[in-house]
Amino acid sequence: MSVITISRGSYSRGKEVAEKVAAELGYECISRDILLEASEEFNIPEIRLIRALHDAPSALERFTHGRERYVSYIRKALLQHIRKDNIVYHGLAGHYFLLNLPNVLKIRIVSDIEERVQEEMRRENISEEKARYILKKDDDERRKWGLRLYGIDTWDSKLYDMVINIKNLSVEDAADLICRTVRKSHFETTPESEKILDDALLAAKVHAALVKTFPKIIVTANDGVVSIGDPEAPSDIKRDASDKIKGIAENVDGVKEIIMGIHKRTDDHHTVNPFHNI
Repeated sequence: MSVITISRGSYSRGKEVAEKVAAELGYECISRDILLEASEEFNIPEIRLIRALHDAPSALERFTHGRERYVSYIRKALLQHIRKDNIVYHGLAGHYFLLNLPNVLKIRIVSDIEERVQEEMRRENISEEKARYILKKDDDERRKWGLRLYGIDTWDSKLYDMVINIKNLSVEDAADLICRTVRKSHFETTPESEKILDDALLAAKVHAALVKTFPKIIVTANDGVVSIGDPEAPSDIKRDASDKIKGIAENVDGVKEIIMGIHKRTDDHHTVNPFHNI
């Protein structure tokens, strides 16, 4: 019992690999489900959120606290699914939210650019020049999303347990590699990994409940004890907002106690790979 995340580019066959792995292991394969749930939290139609995501990271600024809310809602939706275990997830930088979970196998699928160009030409019935332009633009936009929203470079191999170049492999070959790897004892779900996930999920639920009103809020959780703070807010605002924050957080299922305090941001994932185009 474990979780697999697959990061991929367009026309890299990553979706096919994810679906094959899920079928082989009897796992649930999810991707669009997370975006649908996030759009419900945003209270906007899914298609409108999809269009915003395809524009540029700045598109989220059209919504009030759009960036903070998007990240918060996606994190909550993903962790809720992951809690079920036996999941294959592909898309939307899932590995970012699961970096500290030991039972998650994180995969990156890469593909030869020439093969991707040919596939784009075939599917869209366009010229080679246009196909190459579209793919480069798509790759650049995906990287911008990772850097702008999550502070990570999706091309950084340190984020993954395995990077698979599918150029000389079939979908079946890649899926077999992943299935054999995930069966290693290191990726088994344990009581310790379940606790880490439970704490992360509770913090995500509380954060999602607060983010629209308090977009800079920081939330952590440990066995139902939730610590909440906003290091950027003046002390008088903290005092005025404290009761409101507690009132919202107390209504989140699983919260046993709330501790108000200042938190320093601890983000170890701001990494840029200068060789991302190689």
